[in-house]
Amino acid sequence: MNAALHALTNSPETDAVGLAALEARLREDLAWLDLPAPAWVPPRQIDGRPVLDVAIIGAGMAGLAVAAELRLLGVDNVQAFDAAPAGFEGPWLTNARMLTLRSPKQLAGPALRLPALTFRAWYEAQFGREEWEALYKIPREQWMAYLRWYRRALDLPVRNDTRLALLRPRADGFSELELAPTRGARERVIARHVVLATGREGTGGPALPALARNLPAHLRAHSSDAIDFAALHGKRVGVVGGGASAFDNAACALEAGAERVDLFVRRPTLPAINKLTGIGSPGLVHGFADLDDDWKWRFLHYAGQTQTPPPRDSVLRVSRHPQAHFHLSSPLETLASEGETIILSTPKCRHELDYLIFATGFHTHIDTRPEFATIAPRVRRWRERYAPPAALADEELANSPDLDRRFAFQEREAGTCPALARIHCFNHAASLSHGKVAGDIPAISDGAQRLARAIASMLFDADRERHFAALEAFDKPELLGDEWTDADAPASSPASSPASSPASSPASSPASHPASPPASLL
Repeated sequence: MNAALHALTNSPETDAVGLAALEARLREDLAWLDLPAPAWVPPRQIDGRPVLDVAIIGAGMAGLAVAAELRLLGVDNVQAFDAAPAGFEGPWLTNARMLTLRSPKQLAGPALRLPALTFRAWYEAQFGREEWEALYKIPREQWMAYLRWYRRALDLPVRNDTRLALLRPRADGFSELELAPTRGARERVIARHVVLATGREGTGGPALPALARNLPAHLRAHSSDAIDFAALHGKRVGVVGGGASAFDNAACALEAGAERVDLFVRRPTLPAINKLTGIGSPGLVHGFADLDDDWKWRFLHYAGQTQTPPPRDSVLRVSRHPQAHFHLSSPLETLASEGETIILSTPKCRHELDYLIFATGFHTHIDTRPEFATIAPRVRRWRERYAPPAALADEELANSPDLDRRFAFQEREAGTCPALARIHCFNHAASLSHGKVAGDIPAISDGAQRLARAIASMLFDADRERHFAALEAFDKPELLGDEWTDADAPASSPASSPASSPASSPASSPASHPASPPASLL
């Protein structure tokens, strides 16, 4: 076991000392930057009920980053909700099954340009510089430990075990959220803005081929499902797909003692080059959203067609097992079950299996999510905005929501649902409108800051009358009237006005006013 992992699980005292010092450094950094800003958003109530300024659905990496940036900007009335128990938000301890993250360890992730908030700072505070230099990639479980610390160190407002059951737009432009706690009765919350930080599933869900319906549910799973890999010991397991999640799930089955694992890949060869990594830069992060429709579509269509290769480590994790078998140019042709046996055929051969895992990605159909039933018919999609050349047809891209500059949904028919302008899609579904800034580690801080600043702008504009009234009412004087004298004013009689004597004037008394620079230089 890596020494750092050993320390993580066996030396809590050392961890606490190192993290306490790092947290002190973080507090000092924030103080030097004069952050967080003082709260400035006027509170709202409706029918005596407090209204949230921002409700965030999802408290994984993206939701935490948005909540943190909003708080730094002085937007305090924020609440994140997550269906998972505390410490299990996001995929890291559930359906993410890689051994290490795929991103390079040095990426800043959700640190929001604060060095003391990076994974590296968290790691070195506990295990030292030498261990950091020796670290190959970030272990998946350790990344989750870091996100738990991130939430605690920033004291972010998260309610766990609370699922969004229904998002209902209101006539006043706000949204009502029907929340379903794991325990207790449902409740309703009103929010001025809603952020959907819902990860890879975004506004859709797991994509399964139509053939999957030929199998009973207990004989199949999607790679995002909870899978009892221990129950696959001694079983014949099939995995459909050639991406990273296919290899991660195949590896878990093999490591659990599966008798045989067959991987079925449609392509004649595995993709070998990660194209988007080759052009990764601040230019792509900040420039993609400004591209015209043709270029946005071309970039993401090409990336989707060339596909992202599985990491070399993930492939080797599978291929080192002699009972692993790769089948290329092998799309599924037929799929059925006979009793507890799965019968699968490809253009090459017929297979008998005990269990089948579909690592077939996710779809973007918002219509399939019951919690979005009231807004889905009103949300404009890219297929209603743009018609690509026939050679670039892409159903997944066409179903992407057409988001505005603030990550907000737009109306299919103008004036039918004003609340959509305050419902922000900060997840994978935002990729075509904004680029990959709403879920992946490399640019998550840039995306969170872009969104939080947009929401802050909208909140200020919505309350402009109240802010102007506050401007007019502000009456704290900077000058008290004793700082200067009018050289052209008539001189007062010393006898009648002794207090005006230069010797007794507070403005001219060195004892009462020590030397200091003019206020304009402070």
